[in-house]
Formats: sequence, structure tokens, C-alpha cells
Amino acid sequence: QVHLTESGGGLVQPGGSLTLSCTASSSIFPILGMGWFRQEPGKQRDLVAVISQGDNIKYADSVKGRFAMSRDAKNTVYLQMNSLKPEDTAVYYCAAGNYGLHSYEYDYWGQGAQVTVSS
Repeated sequence: QVHLTESGGGLVQPGGSLTLSCTASSSIFPILGMGWFRQEPGKQRDLVAVISQGDNIKYADSVKGRFAMSRDAKNTVYLQMNSLKPEDTAVYYCAAGNYGLHSYEYDYWGQGAQVTVSS
């Protein structure tokens, strides 16, 4: 069992930056992939970025060039979000499991972090 704990959400003005972090309760090396997804009220949970065990990273087209996903050597992944737009407003979820682009491919989820981009 893997528990994921997120931190770093909040309110930011358009054009601003935020960094989300996600710490796993155990080593993530046996886990094939980690991902960030986001969800707006009444909508499905969509891909933001995913990273494979071999550090292959894929981004949603809407965040390419603005967001950067990374991880440290142990058990934490990060999502650096720059040039934030109002349409980035959502609850952001960290996920762990099989490497893939869809939420159903992940077995473990964090509690979610609200990101609000507004002036």
C-alpha cells in the first residue's frame, strides 16, 4: 500500500507560479509511474503530467512549456507551475501506479490540492 501526501496548493494571480509536491509513504522506485491529474467540478479527471520509472515525462498540451514535473531520488515528486492561467484552476491530484496517460491506470491517489488562479 502506498499513501500519497500532497502540499503546495493555494490562490495565485494570473501569470504567477506555484509548486506542488507529493510524498509517497514508501519508496517509489518499485512504482512504474507517477502522475499529476486535475479535476474541475462536474468534469473528469484529466492528465497534467506523468513520469515513468525511467524519467520519461509526458505533459498535456495545455501545460507544455509552462509546467515542469520532476522527482527526487527517494519518494517525492514535484509539479512546478508557471505562467498560471484562470483555466488552470482545479483540484490537482498526485497518482502512483502503472505509467500511463489515463487516470484509470493509477492505483493510488493523494488527497488533492486546490489551485485557484484569479485576480
